[in-house]
Amino acid sequence: MNIGIIGAGSIATFIIKEIQQMQLDGLKVKSLFVRNLKKYEQLAADYGVQLFNDIDQFLESDIDIVVEAANVATAHQHVPKVLEKKEVIIISIGALADEAFLEEVKFLGKKHKHSIYLPSGAIGGIDAIQNANGLGELKRVSLTTRKPAHSFGEDIVGEKVIFQGSAAEAIEKFPKNINVSIVLSLAGIGVENTKVEIIADSTVTKNHHQIQAEGTFGSMTFQIENEPMRTNPNTSMLAALSVLGTLKKLQSTIKIGL
Repeated sequence: MNIGIIGAGSIATFIIKEIQQMQLDGLKVKSLFVRNLKKYEQLAADYGVQLFNDIDQFLESDIDIVVEAANVATAHQHVPKVLEKKEVIIISIGALADEAFLEEVKFLGKKHKHSIYLPSGAIGGIDAIQNANGLGELKRVSLTTRKPAHSFGEDIVGEKVIFQGSAAEAIEKFPKNINVSIVLSLAGIGVENTKVEIIADSTVTKNHHQIQAEGTFGSMTFQIENEPMRTNPNTSMLAALSVLGTLKKLQSTIKIGL
């Protein structure tokens, strides 16, 4: 499967290096869409990737799937056009907090028969949440996120609850810090019904996420403690690995959790 990537940040670079260096069976990054061609000439040369700054030329290149690995604004701008030609993996999940954009993406995917894949990112248990909600039997879902205080610009000693409310409100107030709540809400009972608590904590150095869910199936709790990427401390290593895992699952004969 030939891969095209939009963006060249920490996750995009991680994917390129891992796939090209490890020579993963059936996976190859062929094309990279960026704004500044000169800035990424060396990256492209090092890993045998073709650079583009024209989205139409990028989509006409020898690729089977596109990984959007840029930012919310870029996702809004280019994902609709991508779906006309290719399937897409969206990393900037925050783009889907926009209800109109979410509906547009769903419509275009159905119209052009192209799937939209959302990696689980920095959390786990998404498959269990989806399964539990298969017949609408999921009654309660909550997410408690604990991050280093400086992530929120908080100058405190100890911990401070800085938000309690719905995922919809959390996304609006903390768009760069709570993307995990979006994929959790899409898998479960929606942004209005998913409860979120955010804690700024000066004593922690990692991002902690606790997911709790209840329904007629029983109950479940997931606890995730994320190491940051070495190249970008604001991004969890698990988020990058989840993209690589999604690509590998698409290539695998045996599909686990689908």
